[in-house]
Amino acid sequence: MVFHVLEEMRIRALGVIDDAVVELSPGFTAVTGETGAGKTMVVTSLGLLLGGRADAALVRIGAKAAVVEGRLTVDARSAAAVRAEEAGAELEDGVLLISRTLSAEGRSRAHVGGRSVPVGLLGELADDLVAVHGQTDQQGLLRPARQRQALDRYAGAAVAGPLEKYAGAYRRLRAVSAELEELTTRARERAQEADLLRFGLEEVAAAEPRPGEDEELAAEAERLGHAEALASAAAVAHTALAGNPEDPEGVDAATLVAGAHRAVETVRSHDPALAGLADRIGEVGILLSDVAGDLAGYADNLDADPIRLAAVEERRAALTQLTRKYGETIADVLVWAEQGAARLAELDGDDDRIGELTAERDALRTELGELAQALTDARTEAAGRFAEAVTAELASLAMPHARVTFAIRQTETEEDGIEVGGRPVVFGPHGADEVELLLAPHPGAPPRPIAKGASGGELSRVMLAVEVVFAGSDPVPTYLFDEVDAGVGGKAAVEVGRRLARLARSAQVVVVTHLPQVAAFADRHLVVEKTNDGSVTRSGVKAMEGEDRVRELSRMLAGQEDSELARAHAEELLEAARAGR
Repeated sequence: MVFHVLEEMRIRALGVIDDAVVELSPGFTAVTGETGAGKTMVVTSLGLLLGGRADAALVRIGAKAAVVEGRLTVDARSAAAVRAEEAGAELEDGVLLISRTLSAEGRSRAHVGGRSVPVGLLGELADDLVAVHGQTDQQGLLRPARQRQALDRYAGAAVAGPLEKYAGAYRRLRAVSAELEELTTRARERAQEADLLRFGLEEVAAAEPRPGEDEELAAEAERLGHAEALASAAAVAHTALAGNPEDPEGVDAATLVAGAHRAVETVRSHDPALAGLADRIGEVGILLSDVAGDLAGYADNLDADPIRLAAVEERRAALTQLTRKYGETIADVLVWAEQGAARLAELDGDDDRIGELTAERDALRTELGELAQALTDARTEAAGRFAEAVTAELASLAMPHARVTFAIRQTETEEDGIEVGGRPVVFGPHGADEVELLLAPHPGAPPRPIAKGASGGELSRVMLAVEVVFAGSDPVPTYLFDEVDAGVGGKAAVEVGRRLARLARSAQVVVVTHLPQVAAFADRHLVVEKTNDGSVTRSGVKAMEGEDRVRELSRMLAGQEDSELARAHAEELLEAARAGR
């Protein structure tokens, strides 16, 4: 089975490293050097390759960009390979090429399998391929929240299932509580809004406006207000068209048109064109007659009724009161009334809604209490197994008498809690449990939080033990440790190296270390070397083998590569590491 992922990494113009190639072995690779800067750049480069945060200050002064390229071996059926192919990447014989380019201006680009991709994709791939641990991770392990996350990760589905249900119910409770809070705290405002709506709707209902009524009344008021002028104009027009019976000698349009029609009618048979004109004159006569009749009827029916005019104006004034408050036209007023009635029904239903939400809130609290209890039970069971496994690992890391336990507890509260185990307790998005990792470093010592009870070296070994336990329950192909052995020395350092070598049997392990006892256990030993031409400092990466490796271990042991005593010790260390794997 191919379990290693990182085969090779090429670094160009990054900090003090310039055009270096880092070849990584399938098992355990140790990275050492005289100073921390070069080794840190190797870790930084890996971080960039895995989607870490980019900083333009990492680019060498005078260079246009920094580039990190990597070759990864991945299973074509793995989640990482599938995700890369979804992004358009191509795998060649199970090898995935990835790169990260950081310009001096701060712009960052990523490529996966020959395809430009968002930088975030590198992080997604890294989640399934590489676990990175450094000094900051040790500090993170001191926080109870991280300790709870570690326990939940170890517990797997036993906690993940109830936690997913709990999280859904918790989000719903937050939403219900927020809505309930709004309804109850804004009750006075909503009551005032309801009163205003009710008054307006009653005012509209009392007026009983009809659609278009305001336009009809405006036209009627205009007609009634000018009734006499309209009647006089209609009478004059009628006389002009039909004549005045009291004036037989008067000339009117109907008589003139009739005479014109008779004149052409007698000779129409002689010319079809004239016949057509005769017909048109006849049509004019008929039209004049019709209009004259309508004018007579209009004048007869027009009545200057001041009482009706007063009623119309009064009605218009009532409608104007509505349009002044609720809309520009009566149509707008009717729309407002419809919407207002719906809103009033909503406001009047607040009491019912408050009752529904209160009942749902109480039911959710009960459900959360049951789910929180299930989480506590699952975490308690997993904590026993997790602590036992970590304790066993510590025994192989030169801490044979240390014991790790978990304290899982809840904080009681008098208000706004959920009931767990018959007690009202504080709860949050991850349950009601407060999880704390405790360490008793030797017999007779009381278990204390690792933040208070562990030295730097002990904390490093606890973190390594935790990671080794994870490797057995939730493995990833590659582990990168940045000085995980900080604060460790002597026999403990040997045991750390031995345990890392064992971890490398089932995963690729890359360790940046300053301890020769750890480096001696590595399958491949890389050294970051610096050169300085007086103006520019450059670093390269060199693989140590044979005599070179003995010299490097001698330097790490005594600071003297050519010391016979140091060389003898280095050779003894290498031999012991080979025998003790």
